Amino acid sequence: MIKVIVTQRIDYIKKYREIRESTDQKLSEWLIQAGFLPVPISNKLIVISNDKDKRVNEQPLLKNWLSAIKPNALLLSGGNSIGEYPVRDETEKFLLKWAQKNRAPVLGICRGMQMMALWAGGRLDQVKNHVGTRHQLNIYGSAKKWPNEVNSYHEWGLIDCPLDFEVKAHADDSVIEAIKHKELPWEGWMWHPERETPFTDKDNKRLKALFID
Repeated sequence: MIKVIVTQRIDYIKKYREIRESTDQKLSEWLIQAGFLPVPISNKLIVISNDKDKRVNEQPLLKNWLSAIKPNALLLSGGNSIGEYPVRDETEKFLLKWAQKNRAPVLGICRGMQMMALWAGGRLDQVKNHVGTRHQLNIYGSAKKWPNEVNSYHEWGLIDCPLDFEVKAHADDSVIEAIKHKELPWEGWMWHPERETPFTDKDNKRLKALFID
């Protein structure tokens, strides 16, 4: 079975004075129904140096985890604004380097697409009317392979597409909604496929094509 690393959001639970890591169960359900094995990864595997020039070092613990798990693909999940929890940002940057080196498939969902794009040189900006709504996709290429309408839960949007990627869809206000790497098996979607009821056939097919083909 194909093992998929799933990154986790971080939340401070004031009532219990706990910092928790989590993912929506529906995200795991979506991956399992598609035939994949989700493997959540803790953000505490990474060590951040106080020296900004050496913020991420060799990371032996994270490397040992990757060697033990032997994952096949990476899913950068949603939740948290970039910069809110630096330890999560650095974990995902390290995983993107790992995926690039190993040519592993990557899907970035919402924040995950933002992280992928920033890591590759893209630019984000705050957007309006993209939280708790639905909108149509303006698609480049074959519309048959992409959903026509998607959900939207993000306050930040991708304004400039990184040079190594191509835009596959955007909203009516020109905010980029989907990107695809020109060489690597990497895609970013600004919508949440796990929040659709039922899961959509087009999202399922794209996921399988990305992680299997």
